[in-house]
Amino acid sequence: MPYGPETPAHVAIIGAGNIARRYVEGMGRYPQLRLIGCADVVQPMADALAADAGIRAYTSVDELVADPDVDIVVNITPPTAHAAVTSQALAAGKHVYVEKPIAATVAESKSMLAAAAAHRRTIGSAPDTFLGSAGQTARAAIDRGVIGEPIGATAFVTHSKAETWHPDPTFLFQPGGGPALDLGPYYLTTLVNMLGSVAAVAGFTRVGAPVRPVTAPDRRVDTVEVTTPTHWGATLKFRSGTIGTLLMSFDVWDSHLPKIEVYGTAGTLTVPDPNEFDGDVTLRLHSEDDWRVLEPVIAPSGAAGTPAQYLRGMGVADLAAAIDGAPHRASAALATHVLEVIEAIQVASDSQSVVHIDSTVPRPAPMERAVPS
Repeated sequence: MPYGPETPAHVAIIGAGNIARRYVEGMGRYPQLRLIGCADVVQPMADALAADAGIRAYTSVDELVADPDVDIVVNITPPTAHAAVTSQALAAGKHVYVEKPIAATVAESKSMLAAAAAHRRTIGSAPDTFLGSAGQTARAAIDRGVIGEPIGATAFVTHSKAETWHPDPTFLFQPGGGPALDLGPYYLTTLVNMLGSVAAVAGFTRVGAPVRPVTAPDRRVDTVEVTTPTHWGATLKFRSGTIGTLLMSFDVWDSHLPKIEVYGTAGTLTVPDPNEFDGDVTLRLHSEDDWRVLEPVIAPSGAAGTPAQYLRGMGVADLAAAIDGAPHRASAALATHVLEVIEAIQVASDSQSVVHIDSTVPRPAPMERAVPS
Protein backbone atom coordinates (compact mmCIF):
# COMPACT_ATOMS: atom_id res chain seq x y z
CA MET A 1 0.00 0.00 0.00
CA PRO A 2 1.45 3.42 -0.93
CA TYR A 3 2.53 5.65 1.92
CA GLY A 4 0.12 8.52 2.50
CA PRO A 5 -1.57 10.56 5.25
CA GLU A 6 -3.58 7.55 6.40
CA THR A 7 -0.68 5.09 6.16
CA PRO A 8 2.51 7.14 6.62
CA ALA A 9 6.02 5.72 6.51
CA HIS A 10 7.45 5.50 10.03
CA VAL A 11 10.83 7.25 10.13
CA ALA A 12 13.60 7.18 12.74
CA ILE A 13 16.75 9.32 12.80
CA ILE A 14 20.25 8.11 13.66
CA GLY A 15 22.42 11.09 14.60
CA ALA A 16 20.82 13.76 16.80
CA GLY A 17 23.07 16.75 16.07
CA ASN A 18 22.10 20.18 14.77
CA ILE A 19 21.09 18.97 11.30
CA ALA A 20 18.62 16.50 12.81
CA ARG A 21 16.36 19.35 13.85
CA ARG A 22 16.16 20.51 10.26
CA TYR A 23 14.86 17.06 9.38
CA VAL A 24 12.40 17.03 12.27
CA GLU A 25 10.80 20.30 11.16
CA GLY A 26 11.16 19.63 7.45
CA MET A 27 9.64 16.14 7.47
CA GLY A 28 6.70 17.54 9.39
CA ARG A 29 5.58 19.16 6.12
CA TYR A 30 4.99 15.75 4.51
CA PRO A 31 1.90 13.85 5.75
CA GLN A 32 3.21 10.64 4.18
CA LEU A 33 6.05 10.65 6.75
CA ARG A 34 5.73 10.16 10.51
CA LEU A 35 8.83 10.61 12.66
CA ILE A 36 8.71 8.18 15.57
CA GLY A 37 12.18 8.11 17.16
CA CYS A 38 15.90 8.85 17.19
CA ALA A 39 19.21 7.49 18.44
CA ASP A 40 22.71 8.83 18.95
CA VAL A 41 25.94 7.45 20.38
CA VAL A 42 25.71 10.34 22.86
CA GLN A 43 22.52 9.43 24.71
CA PRO A 44 21.81 12.92 26.13
CA MET A 45 21.67 14.27 22.56
CA ALA A 46 19.08 11.66 21.59
CA ASP A 47 17.13 12.37 24.75
CA ALA A 48 17.12 16.13 24.07
CA LEU A 49 15.99 15.74 20.46
CA ALA A 50 13.29 13.27 21.45
CA ALA A 51 11.99 15.60 24.15
CA ASP A 52 11.88 18.55 21.74
CA ALA A 53 10.20 16.56 18.96
CA GLY A 54 7.86 14.45 21.07
CA ILE A 55 9.31 11.17 19.81
CA ARG A 56 10.99 8.11 21.30
CA ALA A 57 14.66 8.16 22.27
CA TYR A 58 16.13 4.73 21.58
CA THR A 59 18.95 3.64 23.87
CA SER A 60 21.13 2.48 20.97
CA VAL A 61 21.34 2.16 17.21
CA ASP A 62 20.84 -1.59 17.66
CA GLU A 63 17.53 -0.98 19.42
CA LEU A 64 16.36 1.46 16.75
CA VAL A 65 17.07 -0.77 13.75
CA ALA A 66 15.54 -3.77 15.55
CA ASP A 67 12.21 -1.95 15.99
CA PRO A 68 9.75 -3.53 13.50
CA ASP A 69 7.72 -0.30 13.50
CA VAL A 70 10.52 1.62 11.71
CA ASP A 71 10.21 1.69 7.91
CA ILE A 72 12.86 4.28 6.98
CA VAL A 73 16.09 5.21 8.77
CA VAL A 74 17.52 8.68 8.19
CA ASN A 75 21.29 8.44 8.64
CA ILE A 76 22.78 11.78 9.77
CA THR A 77 26.00 10.39 11.24
CA PRO A 78 29.47 11.71 10.16
CA PRO A 79 30.45 10.64 6.61
CA THR A 80 33.00 8.13 7.89
CA ALA A 81 30.17 6.28 9.66
CA HIS A 82 27.65 6.37 6.80
CA ALA A 83 28.54 2.98 5.33
CA ALA A 84 28.53 1.04 8.60
CA VAL A 85 25.27 2.55 9.90
CA THR A 86 23.50 2.23 6.55
CA SER A 87 24.59 -1.39 6.10
CA GLN A 88 23.37 -2.23 9.63
CA ALA A 89 19.97 -0.67 8.93
CA LEU A 90 19.65 -2.44 5.57
CA ALA A 91 20.48 -5.79 7.18
CA ALA A 92 17.68 -5.13 9.67
CA GLY A 93 15.22 -4.67 6.80
CA LYS A 94 15.03 -0.88 6.75
CA HIS A 95 15.09 1.51 3.83
CA VAL A 96 17.67 4.25 4.38
CA TYR A 97 18.08 7.92 3.51
CA VAL A 98 21.69 9.09 3.98
CA GLU A 99 22.98 12.61 4.43
CA LYS A 100 25.58 13.79 1.94
CA PRO A 101 28.03 12.51 0.95
CA ILE A 102 26.53 9.07 0.64
CA ALA A 103 29.77 7.57 1.99
CA ALA A 104 33.38 8.55 2.62
CA THR A 105 34.58 6.59 -0.44
CA VAL A 106 33.15 5.16 -3.64
CA ALA A 107 34.13 1.67 -2.50
CA GLU A 108 32.00 2.09 0.62
CA SER A 109 29.09 3.41 -1.41
CA LYS A 110 29.23 0.45 -3.77
CA SER A 111 29.17 -1.91 -0.79
CA MET A 112 26.04 -0.13 0.45
CA LEU A 113 24.38 -0.52 -2.97
CA ALA A 114 25.23 -4.22 -2.95
CA ALA A 115 23.77 -4.60 0.53
CA ALA A 116 20.58 -2.80 -0.53
CA ALA A 117 20.18 -5.15 -3.48
CA ALA A 118 20.84 -8.20 -1.31
CA HIS A 119 18.23 -7.17 1.26
CA ARG A 120 15.79 -5.80 -1.34
CA ARG A 121 15.76 -2.36 0.21
CA THR A 122 16.16 1.14 -1.22
CA ILE A 123 18.71 3.83 -0.39
CA GLY A 124 18.15 7.52 -0.98
CA SER A 125 20.75 10.20 -0.43
CA ALA A 126 21.11 13.92 0.04
CA PRO A 127 21.32 16.44 -1.38
CA ASP A 128 17.69 16.89 -2.36
CA THR A 129 17.82 20.64 -2.99
CA PHE A 130 17.84 20.09 -6.77
CA LEU A 131 14.21 19.00 -6.37
CA GLY A 132 13.24 22.55 -5.38
CA SER A 133 11.89 25.29 -7.61
CA ALA A 134 15.30 26.69 -8.61
CA GLY A 135 16.80 23.38 -9.75
CA GLN A 136 13.62 22.34 -11.52
CA THR A 137 13.18 25.70 -13.25
CA ALA A 138 16.76 25.64 -14.54
CA ARG A 139 16.38 22.03 -15.69
CA ALA A 140 13.11 22.84 -17.50
CA ALA A 141 14.69 25.80 -19.30
CA ILE A 142 17.55 23.63 -20.54
CA ASP A 143 15.16 20.85 -21.56
CA ARG A 144 13.10 23.33 -23.57
CA GLY A 145 16.24 24.52 -25.39
CA VAL A 146 15.89 28.08 -24.12
CA ILE A 147 19.68 28.66 -24.11
CA GLY A 148 20.28 26.45 -27.14
CA GLU A 149 22.89 23.71 -26.83
CA PRO A 150 24.76 23.90 -23.50
CA ILE A 151 28.44 24.46 -24.27
CA GLY A 152 29.93 25.26 -20.88
CA ALA A 153 29.11 25.61 -17.19
CA THR A 154 30.76 27.09 -14.11
CA ALA A 155 30.25 26.32 -10.43
CA PHE A 156 31.88 28.13 -7.51
CA VAL A 157 31.74 26.56 -4.05
CA THR A 158 32.96 29.11 -1.50
CA HIS A 159 33.62 28.87 2.23
CA SER A 160 30.81 28.34 4.74
CA LYS A 161 32.94 30.23 7.31
CA ALA A 162 32.36 27.40 9.77
CA GLU A 163 35.17 28.61 12.03
CA THR A 164 33.06 31.64 12.92
CA TRP A 165 29.88 29.78 13.97
CA HIS A 166 30.54 26.06 14.56
CA PRO A 167 31.75 25.23 18.10
CA ASP A 168 34.06 22.49 16.78
CA PRO A 169 34.53 22.42 12.99
CA THR A 170 37.47 20.00 13.21
CA PHE A 171 35.68 17.31 11.17
CA LEU A 172 35.35 19.71 8.23
CA PHE A 173 39.14 19.91 7.89
CA GLN A 174 39.90 16.21 8.19
CA PRO A 175 39.53 13.32 5.70
CA GLY A 176 35.82 12.90 5.07
CA GLY A 177 35.41 16.67 5.19
CA GLY A 178 36.75 19.51 3.06
CA PRO A 179 34.77 21.64 0.60
CA ALA A 180 34.38 18.84 -1.94
CA LEU A 181 32.54 16.45 0.39
CA ASP A 182 30.87 19.10 2.55
CA LEU A 183 29.41 21.43 -0.11
CA GLY A 184 30.47 19.91 -3.43
CA PRO A 185 27.58 17.40 -3.60
CA TYR A 186 25.03 20.25 -3.78
CA TYR A 187 26.72 21.79 -6.81
CA LEU A 188 27.64 18.60 -8.65
CA THR A 189 24.20 17.09 -8.16
CA THR A 190 22.61 20.24 -9.58
CA LEU A 191 24.97 20.13 -12.57
CA VAL A 192 24.18 16.44 -13.23
CA ASN A 193 20.45 17.15 -12.91
CA MET A 194 20.77 19.82 -15.61
CA LEU A 195 23.46 18.38 -17.87
CA GLY A 196 23.71 14.63 -17.23
CA SER A 197 26.58 12.39 -16.19
CA VAL A 198 30.23 13.43 -16.04
CA ALA A 199 32.55 11.47 -18.33
CA ALA A 200 36.03 12.66 -17.26
CA VAL A 201 37.76 15.10 -14.96
CA ALA A 202 41.09 16.88 -14.55
CA GLY A 203 42.06 18.98 -11.59
CA PHE A 204 44.32 20.01 -8.76
CA THR A 205 43.85 20.28 -5.00
CA ARG A 206 45.85 21.77 -2.13
CA VAL A 207 45.70 22.72 1.52
CA GLY A 208 45.33 26.45 2.11
CA ALA A 209 46.08 27.64 5.63
CA PRO A 210 47.43 24.61 7.57
CA VAL A 211 45.95 25.79 10.89
CA ARG A 212 42.56 27.48 11.26
CA PRO A 213 41.66 29.72 14.22
CA VAL A 214 38.16 29.06 15.53
CA THR A 215 36.30 32.22 16.53
CA ALA A 216 32.80 30.85 17.20
CA PRO A 217 31.43 32.41 20.42
CA ASP A 218 30.66 28.98 21.94
CA ARG A 219 33.79 27.29 20.57
CA ARG A 220 35.06 24.09 22.14
CA VAL A 221 38.43 24.33 20.34
CA ASP A 222 40.62 27.34 19.58
CA THR A 223 42.36 26.01 16.45
CA VAL A 224 41.97 23.23 13.91
CA GLU A 225 44.80 21.47 12.12
CA VAL A 226 43.98 20.98 8.44
CA THR A 227 44.65 17.45 7.15
CA THR A 228 42.55 17.40 3.96
CA PRO A 229 42.66 19.61 0.84
CA THR A 230 40.70 22.84 1.21
CA HIS A 231 41.07 24.30 -2.31
CA TRP A 232 40.00 22.34 -5.41
CA GLY A 233 40.03 23.39 -9.05
CA ALA A 234 38.71 21.06 -11.75
CA THR A 235 37.53 20.76 -15.33
CA LEU A 236 34.62 18.42 -15.99
CA LYS A 237 33.71 16.86 -19.32
CA PHE A 238 30.05 15.82 -19.37
CA ARG A 239 28.92 12.95 -21.58
CA SER A 240 26.71 15.46 -23.38
CA GLY A 241 29.83 17.34 -24.51
CA THR A 242 29.39 20.28 -22.13
CA ILE A 243 32.62 21.42 -20.44
CA GLY A 244 32.38 22.51 -16.80
CA THR A 245 34.71 24.56 -14.62
CA LEU A 246 34.47 23.81 -10.90
CA LEU A 247 36.05 25.57 -7.91
CA MET A 248 35.47 24.24 -4.39
CA SER A 249 37.25 26.07 -1.60
CA PHE A 250 37.38 26.75 2.13
CA ASP A 251 39.99 29.42 1.30
CA VAL A 252 37.65 31.69 -0.69
CA TRP A 253 35.71 33.57 1.96
CA ASP A 254 34.02 36.13 -0.29
CA SER A 255 33.44 36.43 -4.02
CA HIS A 256 31.41 38.27 -6.67
CA LEU A 257 31.24 35.13 -8.82
CA PRO A 258 27.86 33.45 -9.48
CA LYS A 259 27.12 30.13 -7.81
CA ILE A 260 26.32 28.30 -11.06
CA GLU A 261 25.99 29.43 -14.68
CA VAL A 262 25.30 27.47 -17.85
CA TYR A 263 26.40 28.91 -21.20
CA GLY A 264 24.54 27.87 -24.35
CA THR A 265 24.58 28.68 -28.03
CA ALA A 266 21.61 31.04 -27.54
CA GLY A 267 22.06 32.45 -24.04
CA THR A 268 23.19 32.14 -20.44
CA LEU A 269 21.35 30.74 -17.42
CA THR A 270 22.29 31.73 -13.85
CA VAL A 271 21.27 29.35 -11.05
CA PRO A 272 21.16 30.38 -7.36
CA ASP A 273 22.88 28.69 -4.42
CA PRO A 274 22.14 24.93 -4.70
CA ASN A 275 22.41 24.65 -0.92
CA GLU A 276 18.90 26.13 -0.99
CA PHE A 277 15.75 24.86 -2.71
CA ASP A 278 14.52 28.13 -4.16
CA GLY A 279 15.69 31.44 -5.58
CA ASP A 280 15.70 33.37 -8.84
CA VAL A 281 16.87 31.59 -11.99
CA THR A 282 17.84 34.32 -14.44
CA LEU A 283 18.22 34.18 -18.21
CA ARG A 284 19.85 36.42 -20.77
CA LEU A 285 19.64 35.49 -24.43
CA HIS A 286 22.27 36.72 -26.85
CA SER A 287 19.58 38.84 -28.52
CA GLU A 288 18.47 40.51 -25.26
CA ASP A 289 19.79 43.64 -23.55
CA ASP A 290 19.30 42.52 -19.96
CA TRP A 291 18.68 39.60 -17.62
CA ARG A 292 15.20 38.42 -16.73
CA VAL A 293 13.88 36.16 -13.97
CA LEU A 294 12.23 32.94 -15.12
CA GLU A 295 8.85 32.01 -13.67
CA PRO A 296 9.27 29.00 -11.33
CA VAL A 297 7.88 25.81 -12.84
CA ILE A 298 6.91 24.47 -9.41
CA ALA A 299 5.91 26.41 -6.32
CA PRO A 300 8.79 27.57 -4.08
CA SER A 301 8.92 26.13 -0.59
CA GLY A 302 9.89 29.50 0.88
CA ALA A 303 11.73 32.73 0.25
CA ALA A 304 15.41 32.47 -0.68
CA GLY A 305 17.75 33.08 2.24
CA THR A 306 15.15 32.27 4.91
CA PRO A 307 15.34 29.35 7.39
CA ALA A 308 12.81 27.44 5.26
CA GLN A 309 15.57 26.87 2.70
CA TYR A 310 17.54 24.73 5.12
CA LEU A 311 14.73 22.41 6.18
CA ARG A 312 15.26 18.84 5.04
CA GLY A 313 12.75 16.12 4.25
CA MET A 314 11.93 16.34 0.56
CA GLY A 315 14.43 13.60 -0.21
CA VAL A 316 12.92 11.34 2.45
CA ALA A 317 9.49 11.87 0.91
CA ASP A 318 11.05 11.10 -2.49
CA LEU A 319 12.40 7.81 -1.07
CA ALA A 320 9.01 6.90 0.43
CA ALA A 321 7.38 7.41 -2.96
CA ALA A 322 10.12 5.43 -4.73
CA ILE A 323 9.55 2.46 -2.40
CA ASP A 324 6.05 2.33 -3.85
CA GLY A 325 7.28 2.51 -7.46
CA ALA A 326 7.51 6.23 -8.20
CA PRO A 327 10.62 7.63 -9.92
CA HIS A 328 13.54 7.80 -7.49
CA ARG A 329 15.24 11.15 -8.00
CA ALA A 330 17.55 11.62 -4.98
CA SER A 331 18.88 8.11 -5.49
CA ALA A 332 21.94 6.26 -4.26
CA ALA A 333 23.07 5.82 -7.87
CA LEU A 334 23.08 9.58 -8.40
CA ALA A 335 24.90 10.21 -5.12
CA THR A 336 27.49 7.54 -5.91
CA HIS A 337 28.18 9.08 -9.32
CA VAL A 338 28.72 12.48 -7.70
CA LEU A 339 31.05 10.92 -5.11
CA GLU A 340 33.00 9.21 -7.88
CA VAL A 341 33.50 12.56 -9.60
CA ILE A 342 34.80 14.10 -6.36
CA GLU A 343 37.13 11.18 -5.73
CA ALA A 344 38.38 11.32 -9.32
CA ILE A 345 39.36 14.99 -8.99
CA GLN A 346 41.71 14.07 -6.14
CA VAL A 347 43.12 11.19 -8.19
CA ALA A 348 43.64 13.56 -11.13
CA SER A 349 45.50 15.98 -8.86
CA ASP A 350 47.72 13.26 -7.40
CA SER A 351 48.52 11.73 -10.79
CA GLN A 352 48.43 14.96 -12.84
CA SER A 353 46.28 13.21 -15.42
CA VAL A 354 42.77 13.06 -16.84
CA VAL A 355 40.62 10.53 -14.98
CA HIS A 356 37.67 8.86 -16.70
CA ILE A 357 34.47 8.24 -14.73
CA ASP A 358 33.28 4.64 -14.78
CA SER A 359 29.70 5.20 -13.67
CA THR A 360 26.89 6.81 -15.60
CA VAL A 361 23.47 7.73 -14.29
CA PRO A 362 20.32 8.93 -16.04
CA ARG A 363 19.23 12.44 -15.22
CA PRO A 364 16.60 12.34 -12.48
CA ALA A 365 13.02 12.56 -13.68
CA PRO A 366 11.68 16.12 -13.46
CA MET A 367 9.35 16.84 -10.60
CA GLU A 368 5.69 16.74 -11.52
CA ARG A 369 4.72 19.75 -13.64
CA ALA A 370 8.38 20.78 -13.83
CA VAL A 371 8.45 20.77 -17.64
CA PRO A 372 5.42 22.67 -18.93
CA SER A 373 3.95 21.73 -22.24
